[in-house]
Amino acid sequence: MDDRKVKRKLAAIVSTDVKGYSRLMSDDDVETVKSLKACRRLMARKIQDHQGRVVDAPGDNLLSEFSSVADAVQCAVDIQKALQEWNQSLSLERKMEFRIGINLGDVIEDGNQIYGDGLNIAARIEAIAPGGGICISGSAFEQVKKLLPLGYEFLGEKSLKNISDKVPVYRVLTDARDSGKLIYACKYDNPSFRRNKRLVIGLVIFCLLAAGLVFRMKSSVPIHPGGPFKIREKLMQWHLPDKPSLAVLPFMNMSEDPEQEYFSDGLTEDLITDLSKVSGLFVIARNSAFAYKDKSVKIDKIGRELGVKYVLEGSVRKVGNRVRITAQLIDVKSEGHIWAERYDRDLEDIFSVQDEVRNKIVTALSVELTLDDENRMMKKSTSDLLAYDYYLRGLELHGTKMKEGLAKSKIMFQKAIDIDPGYARAYAALGHAVLMEWIFGFSREETALDEALDLAQKAVAADSNESAGYGLRGHVYLWTKQHEKGIAQIRKAIALGPNTAEWIAALGEQLTWAGNPLDGIHYFEQAMLLDPQYPAWYLWNLGHAHYWAGQYDAAVDVFQRALVKDPYFWPSHAFLALAYDAMGQPDKAAFEIQEALKSTKNQSLLSWEDRLPYKDPERAAQIVGRLKALGFR
Repeated sequence: MDDRKVKRKLAAIVSTDVKGYSRLMSDDDVETVKSLKACRRLMARKIQDHQGRVVDAPGDNLLSEFSSVADAVQCAVDIQKALQEWNQSLSLERKMEFRIGINLGDVIEDGNQIYGDGLNIAARIEAIAPGGGICISGSAFEQVKKLLPLGYEFLGEKSLKNISDKVPVYRVLTDARDSGKLIYACKYDNPSFRRNKRLVIGLVIFCLLAAGLVFRMKSSVPIHPGGPFKIREKLMQWHLPDKPSLAVLPFMNMSEDPEQEYFSDGLTEDLITDLSKVSGLFVIARNSAFAYKDKSVKIDKIGRELGVKYVLEGSVRKVGNRVRITAQLIDVKSEGHIWAERYDRDLEDIFSVQDEVRNKIVTALSVELTLDDENRMMKKSTSDLLAYDYYLRGLELHGTKMKEGLAKSKIMFQKAIDIDPGYARAYAALGHAVLMEWIFGFSREETALDEALDLAQKAVAADSNESAGYGLRGHVYLWTKQHEKGIAQIRKAIALGPNTAEWIAALGEQLTWAGNPLDGIHYFEQAMLLDPQYPAWYLWNLGHAHYWAGQYDAAVDVFQRALVKDPYFWPSHAFLALAYDAMGQPDKAAFEIQEALKSTKNQSLLSWEDRLPYKDPERAAQIVGRLKALGFR
């Protein structure tokens, strides 16, 4: 393309793909391709009817452009309505649901093709949309908010992969009863809430100042820094760790083969795990560190958002049997390098490189290792490169938490174990995959919990200083309602990995199910410091703890935040209904019950009464009974 003839334009970009396409292809590829072609013909007709143009159709995706955002959104609505009717003739497992994302943005036109961030944003927003749903960007919303007889739900400002700035995202509501409505998935995004909050804060400050003035007039004794200052001091303790704080950012994959991404990600995760064993460090959890993967964010901003003083970043280039690893430790405040190193080694030396990087960091930050720290780090999880490679491949697959991903991860972990029968982390990872299949309902095997426990025992036997085996054992004991055993195992895991947010959150979860929700809240707050970009399950469990502590306002707030992170996790809707019910707000409770019913996908909490891991069985009966009364079936 001649740079002198670059043609730019503003366009409404519509990105469409199939929800669960891999599963459909795996089940019956011939029928899936046939259905995909039929749907594409249907969508192409609708796009043409609304003055749009099909740009490209790679894989299961269909990309189109419109000169009008209103035409694009109306076309998307008509497409979803037509696809819903078309799906009625198919069985439940063969239904082809499409997700649609729409963005208004600047694009480069080159013949029949278009390029630019406008397309990328549309594709990322489409991934947020539910099957059969439509999501649009803030730029698109501003154009159509008063033009079409639709409603909208603001989902918040989203961090999208490879997009530097957050993007406001709205879900389109097509029910006629929602026409003209703008609702907020999180009350904190509602301008009226923010105005009221500012008013309340202003009044509180005014009252405090007035009270202080009266006090000074009545006494000549200087005010001692107590009262509100003590509260502030306590809050600051949550945000200012008294030891060196560190975030390990995902190491960049500099290999020519993008399939090697699992290796650089796995190396990063191992470094986080190893550094988390050092009691003298405050190490941010993997989940929060990986939120910055493939994003261009300034170091000082990362430091502020994660609450750390230091950041470790680096890269990995793997070519044949050689590997080049660069690593640099950066002071967030000055953005200066405290330490930097490049390692050119044979691949077999990867384990010694990990040790060197960890020890250099500990030395650079003047951290004194305790005897327990040294014992925890003495034994490497494996010394076999091939076993390690299979383990890293398994971690990448396991991270999807989907049926196919978990099944394939089990194969990788088993291969790692076959090569190195003493690989504790591989045993624990395999056991965790088995447990996740059982929890998510992907596995109906009655022996799943026994199998997971057996793998946990093997992990502990292989390496008694590896926390993962104890953590897995604790999870299994929870689901078999052996609460005291479970709590003891999780505490052991924390002792071996003092910075592991997952274990601290798990302790909060265990204590809540065991009937100690106030203690549960305490540990979840600790875990959220280590994992500031915490996953939705932290919030659900924190809301669960607030509910049983009788703190219904707090429970409502937390469940709403959980739904922003995962709008379709139906237990959040169910417990939000219970909290509203306890607060005497039946209309809101009824609404949340309906939302829960939409998202259950044939899974019913009512069938889980015997599985809910409450120490007191009366609590499970109470929950199920109240949900029945509210109309949950």
